[in-house]
Amino acid sequence: MGTSRRRRPVLLALVAVLCLVGVAAAQRRFFYGWDETVRSAPYDGRFTFARVRYRPAPGGTWAGGRPSWVHGYPLAEQNLMRIMNEISLLDAHLDDINVVTLDDPELFTYPIAYIIEVGWWTLTDSEAAALRAYLLKGGFLIVDDFKVEGWRGLPGGGWQPFEANVRRMFPGVRFFDMDPADPLFHSFFEITTLDDFPQAYTSGKAVFRGVYEDNDPRKRLMMIVNYNTDISQYWEWSGRGLRPFDDTNEAYKLGVNYLIYGLTH
Repeated sequence: MGTSRRRRPVLLALVAVLCLVGVAAAQRRFFYGWDETVRSAPYDGRFTFARVRYRPAPGGTWAGGRPSWVHGYPLAEQNLMRIMNEISLLDAHLDDINVVTLDDPELFTYPIAYIIEVGWWTLTDSEAAALRAYLLKGGFLIVDDFKVEGWRGLPGGGWQPFEANVRRMFPGVRFFDMDPADPLFHSFFEITTLDDFPQAYTSGKAVFRGVYEDNDPRKRLMMIVNYNTDISQYWEWSGRGLRPFDDTNEAYKLGVNYLIYGLTH
């Protein structure tokens, strides 16, 4: 298990196992607006994946009427947690995928937070202050499922709304194009290149950017941004046979590395 070459067959086998449970998992809840039956499990010390809920900007309620923040929930995270529990001693909750707003004090019980579709992300003043405090205190934010402006003719989206929100928290922020030499890409699997990464949207090259403490790449990475791609779509669809195994493996490698980095830095 010490090298990427030896880990790759393990991921292949795990993805195959997920295929067996995919049909049953696909019957899980689909969202049309907010489902009031969703309840976050109380904190018990075990790792729980936390997804950020926000009020979408105009144009951010689509895909069957579902709000932008919820796409892929909870199947994408549940599949990733199954992978994590098989290859590590994390002992994460599998079925309890918690949902939290950024101004909820419970945010600070989660070392890692996950947010998607940030082209339609709205941010209140209290949410901005809370997320800034969370990141500066050691929290790690994964930004995923992030589309370019005008994707498939949808209004809104794109980099600019996201950048504007981050600059509200960190006025002088710099967004660094990620270097494969960064510790993030070597925290578990050895990821040596980001070129030609599997592209969920088939709309150009995937872009990986990061935000560091004090705008210094030698310091802790606070935020990893998957732009113009959707890594979680590979997690979500891995039990349905809709994506090639090799591409899905690469997406899982990124997810595993993100979690390990966030837990150790």
